[in-house]
Amino acid sequence: MNASSIRTTAIAIFLIAACVRPTWAAATFDEVKREFRPSDTLILDRSGEVIQRLRTDATVRRGQWVALPDISPALRTALVLSEDKRFYEHSGVDWRAVSSAAWGNLWATKTRGASTLSMQLAGLLDEDWRASAGGRSITQKIGQTVSAQLLERSWRKDQILEAYLNLVPFRGEIVGIDALSRTLFGKAAHGLDEREAAVAAALVRAPNAKAVQVTQRACGVLKTMQAPAKTDCAGLDLFASAALQRRAFDATEGMAPHLARRLLALHAPPSPQPSPKGRGSKAGSLALPPLSLGEGWGEGSPNLGGHTLTSTLRAPLQRFAVQTLTQQLRELRGRHVEDGAIVVLDNASGEVLAWVGSSGELSDAAEVDGVLALRQPGSTLKPFLYAQAIAEKRITAASLLEDSSSQIPTAGGLYIPQNYDRQFKGLVSSRTALGASLNVPAVRTLVMVSPDAFHKQLRAVGLPLRETGDYYGYSLALGSSEVSLLALTNAYRALANGGRYGAVSFGEPSPLPSPKGRGSNTSSTPASRSPSDTLSSRERAGVRETATSRAAPAIDPGAAFIVSDILSDPLARARTFGTDSILATRFWTAVKTGTSKDMRDNWALGFSQRYTVGVWVGNASGAPMWDVSGTSGAAPVWAALMNYLHQSEPSRAPAPPADVMQKQVTFADAAGTPIEAARSEWFLRGTEQPLFAIDSGAAGADRTRAGGQKGLKKLNDVAAVAARITAPANGTIVALDPDIPPNRQRVSFSAQGGDLRWLMDGKPFARGAQTQWLPWPGRHVVQLVDNSGQVLDEIRLEVRGAGVREAKTGSGPSK
Repeated sequence: MNASSIRTTAIAIFLIAACVRPTWAAATFDEVKREFRPSDTLILDRSGEVIQRLRTDATVRRGQWVALPDISPALRTALVLSEDKRFYEHSGVDWRAVSSAAWGNLWATKTRGASTLSMQLAGLLDEDWRASAGGRSITQKIGQTVSAQLLERSWRKDQILEAYLNLVPFRGEIVGIDALSRTLFGKAAHGLDEREAAVAAALVRAPNAKAVQVTQRACGVLKTMQAPAKTDCAGLDLFASAALQRRAFDATEGMAPHLARRLLALHAPPSPQPSPKGRGSKAGSLALPPLSLGEGWGEGSPNLGGHTLTSTLRAPLQRFAVQTLTQQLRELRGRHVEDGAIVVLDNASGEVLAWVGSSGELSDAAEVDGVLALRQPGSTLKPFLYAQAIAEKRITAASLLEDSSSQIPTAGGLYIPQNYDRQFKGLVSSRTALGASLNVPAVRTLVMVSPDAFHKQLRAVGLPLRETGDYYGYSLALGSSEVSLLALTNAYRALANGGRYGAVSFGEPSPLPSPKGRGSNTSSTPASRSPSDTLSSRERAGVRETATSRAAPAIDPGAAFIVSDILSDPLARARTFGTDSILATRFWTAVKTGTSKDMRDNWALGFSQRYTVGVWVGNASGAPMWDVSGTSGAAPVWAALMNYLHQSEPSRAPAPPADVMQKQVTFADAAGTPIEAARSEWFLRGTEQPLFAIDSGAAGADRTRAGGQKGLKKLNDVAAVAARITAPANGTIVALDPDIPPNRQRVSFSAQGGDLRWLMDGKPFARGAQTQWLPWPGRHVVQLVDNSGQVLDEIRLEVRGAGVREAKTGSGPSK
C-alpha cells in the first residue's frame, strides 16, 4: 500500500468517525425500543388486558419487543456462542477475530468472519452499514466498526443483546425473536429449549438456508452448548425440517376479532415524522413499511403496526359471552343453527362492554360480523310500536285489542297476519298483547298509528331502515325490515333510559363526529328529525362511533316507562311463554324476544337498571333453523349474560315519570264476563279509566275467544248485528292452482246477519251466512242482499286463471 492509499484510508476513517459520532450519541436504547414497530396491533380492554392481536403489516412479521429476562437463557447462550463468543470481553470489536480473519484471507482460508453482535446491531440500526448483495465495502466495514465502538460506550451489554434479538432478521419475513419463536415453534421466547435455541441461532448466520444446512449448523451450536458432554444430533434433521415448515403465528388471535377490525378502521394512520437530513438522521430509526392488510381490508385502512388501541370492552365479560354463545350453539347444532352474535351496552354511557360477532370455529362464515349484519328483527320492534301508540294516546296499557283472524287489504293483495302458535286469544289488553307477543293486535295497532309514522319512530331510535314505511306496509309491525343487532340493542337502551336516544362508543379516541340531531356539539336539529338523515354509509348498520354524546328524546318518557313495565311483567307474557320461562330473572329486567319469517333469525333483547343486552342466533347464510323458538334460541344466552352481570350488582325498577299514574282497572265483555283479572295499571295522566269493556255493538267482533281458530262464537242476537261480508276482504285476488282440477277448487264466503242472499255479478247464487263458490277467471262483484233485494254489503274480487296440467298414468305419454 503506497502513501497515497494510506492517506486516502485515513481520511475516510476520519470522515466516517466524524459522521458516526453524532449519530450514536443521539441513539439511545430507549429510543430504539420506542421506535420498534411490531407488525401487529394490540387491542386492549378498558383495564389494559389484551383481548385481540391483529396483524396490520403484511410486509414483515415482527412480534412484540421482548425484554432480555423474558428470553430463554438457552437462546442467549446459543446466540453468543454461535455469533460472538467473546461478546462480554470486547468493547464492540473483537480484534482477535479480526486478526484471525485477516490471516485467513491472506492465505485464502475460509473463516467465520470478525463481525460482533455490536457490529451487526450497528448494521441493523443504520442502513448505510448494511451489507449489499456483494458484501460490505471497505467504507461500510470501517463505519460499522466505529459505530459498534461508539454503541458500546453508551449502551450496556444486556441492552445490546436485547436489541439485537428483537431486530435481527431470521427467515423470510420473520424479524425478531418473538416472531420466530411463535412462528416456528409455536411458543413464547421464554420457553425455547436447547434444541430450539440451536436452530434459531443457526438461522441468524444463514436465514434462508436449506433445512440440511440449518441442521448441520444447529448441531454444531448444540455441541458447543453441551460441551464437554457428548451431544447426540439424531432426529435434529426431522425437527429442523418440521420447524422450518411450521407457520403457527396466526395473523389474528383473541376473543374480539370483529370489534378489533372496526376499532382499527376508525383510527387514522400516524403521520410519519421525517428525520432531519444531515449527519445523524438515521440514528435509531426503523422504517415503517407500507400497509398491506390482505383480503378483507378496504382501501385506506390504517397501518397501525406496533400500536395498542384501547376499547371499552370488559375482558372477563367478553370471555364469558364467547363461551356462553359457543355452548348454546353446540346444544342447538342438531337444529341447523351455527351462528350467533352478542352486544352488551352500558345504559348510562353507551359504551360497548361485549361484542361477539360470530361463533368462530362453529361457523362457516366466521368473518361475517353478526353485530353489524342486517337481519329481520321479527317481534322485537313491537315495544316501539306500542310506545308510540300510547304516547299518541291511541291506546293505553289496558285498552282491549282483538286477537282474531284478520284480512287487511293492501296494494299487493291481502295481508293476513298469524300468531306464532297459529291460535287466537280473542279480546286481550295491550299489556297482554305486547307481553305475549301477539301478532294480530300489533298489526291492528299499526293500522291506528300508520306505517309511515311508525317508520319515523324507528328512525328516531337509531334504526336506519332502507325503505319507506309504505314500502313495508303493515308487516313492519312484525319486523319485516332489516336492522343490525347493534342498532336494535341501542334502541332498547333508549327504552332503558326513559326514551332518550344516545350514541354508542367502543374505543377512544373516536374520530367520527356525532350525527346531527343526536348529541352533536357543533350543530343540532329538532328532536323530531331522524338521525339517519345524516348517516354516512359507514353508519348504516346503526353504529355511532363517538366517545361521548348527549342523549336526545326519541320516545315519550311516560310511554317508555309503561312499555318497560310491560316487558318486565312475567304475567303479561304468561299466555305465550308460561309463568316460569327462561326470561324470568331474580332481579328487575325487561326483555323481548323475536323470530323472523321461516325461523331465519331469533332474537332476545332486554335491559336491566344498568345494562342492555342483545343476542341474535341464526345462520349467516340466511338458512332457516329447525324448531327454534323464542325461548330456546337466543333467550338462554341473554339470561345467562344478565345473571353474570348481576351476580353482585342489584337492578331495581325505574321510578315512574311525573306524567304517569297508577289506577285499579277491571275488564269485561258485553255480557259482563271478566276478560282479564282486575289489576293496577299504569296510565299517562288523562287517559286513565276504571273499566275496560266491549259494548253490545262491538260484541260480534269477538268471534274467536281463547279457544283459538277452532270454534267461532255464535252471536246471541244476529238480527242486532249489521249484516256484512266478513270473508273474503274487498280486493281479494284469487289465483287458480294449475295442479288442482278446476271443479275441485272453491272460494269460501262468510257473512254475519240473518236471512241473507248472495249475488255474484248481479245473479243469485247462494243463501245463508256461509257458502262456497266455484271460481271463474275474471273480475267479479259480490253482493249481500236481504229479502227485499236491498244491497247490505258489497265486495270486489278477481280470479286469475291458469292452465290445468294433464294427469299422467303409467309410464307412457299422456293423451
